[in-house]
Amino acid sequence: MNSDKLYGFVSEVWDRQIVPELTEYIKIPNKSPMFDRDWAQRGYMKEAMDLIEHWVREQPIAGMQVERIQLPGRTPLLLIDVPGKGDEVVLLYGHMDKQPEMIGWAADLGPWKPVLAGDRLYGRGGADDGYATYASLTAIMALKERGMDHSRCVVLIEGCEESGSYDLPFYINHLADRIGKPSLVVCLDSGCGNYEQLWLTTSLRGIAGGTLRVKVLEEGVHSGDASGIVPSSFRILRALLDRVEDPQTGRLRSDLMYVDIPAERVAQAREAAAVLGPHVHDKFPWLPGMKPMADDRTELVLNRTWRPTLSVTGAEGLPALQDAGNVLRPQTAVKLSVRLPPTLDPVRASRTLKEMLEKDPPYGAQVEFEVEKSSTGWAAPSLQHWLADSIDTASKTYFGPKSASMGEGGTIPFMGMLQERFPQAQFMVTGLLGPKSNAHGPNEFLHIPTGKRLTAAVARVVADHYANRGAPLAA
Repeated sequence: MNSDKLYGFVSEVWDRQIVPELTEYIKIPNKSPMFDRDWAQRGYMKEAMDLIEHWVREQPIAGMQVERIQLPGRTPLLLIDVPGKGDEVVLLYGHMDKQPEMIGWAADLGPWKPVLAGDRLYGRGGADDGYATYASLTAIMALKERGMDHSRCVVLIEGCEESGSYDLPFYINHLADRIGKPSLVVCLDSGCGNYEQLWLTTSLRGIAGGTLRVKVLEEGVHSGDASGIVPSSFRILRALLDRVEDPQTGRLRSDLMYVDIPAERVAQAREAAAVLGPHVHDKFPWLPGMKPMADDRTELVLNRTWRPTLSVTGAEGLPALQDAGNVLRPQTAVKLSVRLPPTLDPVRASRTLKEMLEKDPPYGAQVEFEVEKSSTGWAAPSLQHWLADSIDTASKTYFGPKSASMGEGGTIPFMGMLQERFPQAQFMVTGLLGPKSNAHGPNEFLHIPTGKRLTAAVARVVADHYANRGAPLAA
């Protein structure tokens, strides 16, 4: 493999095609169905998929088959089938739906306003993960341009990952015979600890989420008249959250929310903490004087990847400050998001959460926890020797240092689903969401040099997959 020429091809495609395509993609507010119930009527999802599909069909890949599939009532899915040699299959995955706008963008930036500043492309969805289609096909084209063999490659791009990928199982079942049985799954929807090396994701947390609602009155009343007699819905809600979480430490109170962390993952967390140093925590936009939840960086990595945490991500029933009169409000509701250990059953976790919150409501208040999300986490199987060597070589070739491994705190439900369906498959889960790239938040950006290096690294791994076809399953 002439690595310099392969990288040169990849870099040229990124500059000439991918960055301009992502610039147009960022402009489209194709929010995931959970955040836009009228997504089908608005047409943004169709517009974004039209853009991606048009580019795919223009690529000069002999024998490539492209089909856009949309089962009734479901988001669209793009299936790209690129013929290769041998009987094995590589499945490359990404998504094209986006998180909502979020407040706090810099004055010159915005979620649907693409801004190219140096080596960063700002805007919602470019790095999470609109680039996946373009990078996957470019990696394949880079091999073909160099005359290098690869196995058959199937690229799946879905439209509801940010909503929990609830449409994807239907498509996987619908397309089972056409996909075949992948021996390698490449997912480009993850993150990286820094931009200096290739990062492999070894685990993903699950999630249990929903709305907690506390009602105490039919309507709001004068706070001077009622306070001291009518308990505040906010105080009751606060007490209910304290059932779930220790407010001093953030530790969840139920042991059912925890699992034993494998020794291999503890060792990897220790190594990742050593590689990253203060970047474990200083990648976040801290306010002056703020400190992380622990001093030990290994513990911070494990908190983020293998331990459960509770976040309140939204609220209802609270008027804006300028509209807040002297009223004891009738109800308060909050959106809860609990990140779960990778191997914990999310249905059991959701049931536990619901029981803890609804049991014996204070003062007889109406308390309801509506479960909205229960998505499984994922723990990677051990790598075969060839894949471990390939990823390490790709990192040294295109980044410089050897590769690094770490779990991620986010959730990609597709991974657990694929591992259950294809238990013999190897997984390369990676991505370019690095320090301060801020997926889901304001000022999200894609680091273009990392996009180029990652694309070249994927090409290397896909080529090595073919060269090592039939390798023994034991790591």
